[in-house]
Amino acid sequence: MEYRKLGRTDIEVSMICLGTMTWGEQNTEADGHAQIDRAIERGVNFIDTAEMYAVPTRKETAGRTEEILGSWLAENKAKRGDLVIATKVAGRAGKLSYLRPHLHGGETRLDRQSITEAVEGSLRRLGTDYIDLYQLHWPDRKTNTFGALNYRHQADDDPIPVEETLRALDDLVKAGKVRTVGLSNETPWGMMEFARVAEREGLARVVSCQNPYNLLMRNYEFGCAEVSMREDMGLLAYSPLAMGVLSGKYLDGQWPEGARLTLFGDEFKRYLSDRARRETAKYVDIAKRHGLDPSAMACAFVNRRPFVTSNIIGARTMDQLEVLLDSADLDLSQEVLGEIEAIHAETPIGY
Repeated sequence: MEYRKLGRTDIEVSMICLGTMTWGEQNTEADGHAQIDRAIERGVNFIDTAEMYAVPTRKETAGRTEEILGSWLAENKAKRGDLVIATKVAGRAGKLSYLRPHLHGGETRLDRQSITEAVEGSLRRLGTDYIDLYQLHWPDRKTNTFGALNYRHQADDDPIPVEETLRALDDLVKAGKVRTVGLSNETPWGMMEFARVAEREGLARVVSCQNPYNLLMRNYEFGCAEVSMREDMGLLAYSPLAMGVLSGKYLDGQWPEGARLTLFGDEFKRYLSDRARRETAKYVDIAKRHGLDPSAMACAFVNRRPFVTSNIIGARTMDQLEVLLDSADLDLSQEVLGEIEAIHAETPIGY
């Protein structure tokens, strides 16, 4: 397993990060514990969760994923110092009424009081006295997030100022409750604004940005990647398999029993367009012609991008987990990479 620096810190994280958002919904507590054990055996030291997980978020399961990780930590106290644990505070809820509210009449915000309440809840559920990486799950301002394109400015927006959010995070760092801070579902402007305010005010510097990135969605390259490289704010890539689509299991009208989009496709349609299916078929064909597992190929592509700090994988079964962990040792040939780029050149956005 390869390890990389988290931003400009001395914290080293594994190239593969264990994602957890299915725990408490599609995976049991025992499943989650088994995944942690196996990932650690394979060299993973980085685990990512969030206060709103499991996903899709329901009142009955919000926070459950942190609790599952917390119960493992309670049984393995000696290993806490060997792990880098990342979690997130929910962004502005808006129409997402299913999110557990902190303040503001049932709407989560990235103000000081909400962040303080959120971090205390995460610490309690995780059963730890510090969080290694605390991330803003998505911006407070109204912008295009979760892969959405076509930015539309809303002049009447009233976002919590970046400085207020950053000062709240900085205080958590000074208190020892948080070691480092990061962003998620951000834009180039947001990444640079946090960097600018931190430098101007002498506040905690953002070390990472967790955004979707995969063969079907490479829009991170259009601006964010440069920020990652020049500002040492590496990408923590999530959804490297495009919610499992790039495995090929949904091609030809297939809807595997128990699979994520079989269960929740009405809520997560991002990668189910005809265009995405056509491109997926092309990538799966490349993998098969070169004797590669499509999932391993898709993850290996993400692993080696120069702006990526860590690739966040998620698995429903142990067999799936093994394939994704194997991608850490897979170097794609120039021929395979060339064929991937040829497809990407035809449809740069991909869905």
